Amino acid sequence: IYALCMLNNHIFAGDLMNSGVWIRPLSELIGIQPISNEVPNQFSLSQNYPNPFNPSTNIKFSIKESRYTSLNVFDILGNEVASLVNEELNPGTYEVSWNAEKFSSGIYYCRLSTGNFNDVKKMILIK
Repeated sequence: IYALCMLNNHIFAGDLMNSGVWIRPLSELIGIQPISNEVPNQFSLSQNYPNPFNPSTNIKFSIKESRYTSLNVFDILGNEVASLVNEELNPGTYEVSWNAEKFSSGIYYCRLSTGNFNDVKKMILIK
């Protein structure tokens, strides 16, 4: 790969060997999957499922307006252990998977922050 560029939720990779450009949706690389393009009437963070989980879980959330959005996971001490979303998102419903294979059993918290909206859900990892 000669060069990388991100534009409009896509990643572009220039390839010198084949003199081509690869274009992929950013969601394929970072795991954010749009579930619906319908505009939700509110911001929301759903409980992860399954819960308890081992080793991965799904987290669904809705954005009612285009906003910079972050979805982070914290341990019981309040230390951030994973950043799952950190970008401007369009209105819609999204789902993210978190693989906690490298983490120990315990309680974790998922926090959705966008504009003035913040919500937190408790997640339980059992190995």
